[in-house]
Amino acid sequence: MKSPIQVDKSPFPARRPALDSTAYVNGSFVPLSDAKISVLDRGFLFADGIYEVSAVLDGKLVDNASHLARLERSVGEISLRLPETVERITEIQKELIARNKVVNGLVYLQVTRGADKGRDFAFPKGDVKSSLVMFTSEKDIINAASAKTGINVITVPDIRWERRDIKSVALLAQVLAKQAAAEAGAGEAWMLQDGYVTEGGSSSAFILTKDDVIVTRKNSNAILPGCTRKAVVALAEERQLRVEERSFTVEEALAAKEAFATSASLFVQPVVAIDGKKVGDGKPGPLAARLREIYVEFARATAV
Repeated sequence: MKSPIQVDKSPFPARRPALDSTAYVNGSFVPLSDAKISVLDRGFLFADGIYEVSAVLDGKLVDNASHLARLERSVGEISLRLPETVERITEIQKELIARNKVVNGLVYLQVTRGADKGRDFAFPKGDVKSSLVMFTSEKDIINAASAKTGINVITVPDIRWERRDIKSVALLAQVLAKQAAAEAGAGEAWMLQDGYVTEGGSSSAFILTKDDVIVTRKNSNAILPGCTRKAVVALAEERQLRVEERSFTVEEALAAKEAFATSASLFVQPVVAIDGKKVGDGKPGPLAARLREIYVEFARATAV
């Protein structure tokens, strides 16, 4: 029987977007409560769309160029045209931050193939404009209590499609994984394929081996190329830390010194237990803490 799993009781969870906040919908800034798209929008009917989430720290966007580069790659992979330039998207993000007075939080954006005249699986014919929707939410990522206590993760089968490198809005498998984690009182779910960890439900997975090697899965169509993951790997290598991009098993993770997760909404998050079993001494390790400090320094220095 699995040992009890500690519930992550962070006093700084992501808040739901306030209904009196401002959203952006296809060229207009509107109250979130009035934000609407057509029921024929292909994002709603087919999950035919791409999304991105950028962190906001001290009222500025964190590593946003990396997120928008990934956005351009993702839409390119599914032949979806952006309705605005990347420069204009950045302007809209900043305008939303200003209008909603967001100091620390997140900016969500979603691009879909738009609304056609009916429900047809094939791409729309003619001039159907893509839809672009954005909104903000507040979250104090820096002061999250779980950054000090660490989180527990559970493992679940990875049942997703074979193009996980595309940041698709089709997130049902992740929803089920995150719900399983919530029901188990865990902070995240690590997904497994052929006995190896692919990634978390909404994060990248890392371990630190007994030989002080940082290990994370190599980018491929099996995982999303995490922007925070990319930055953390680069920051670690700049400091002469050994990094190996390869697959690892749960057994290797449980034998490791440390484990941690990265994402735009977590930065660097220590993982202290997997399926109720301790990683190391069951407490956040010094490397995860240091990498979190280094990443926050990077985020503050480069935010725009």
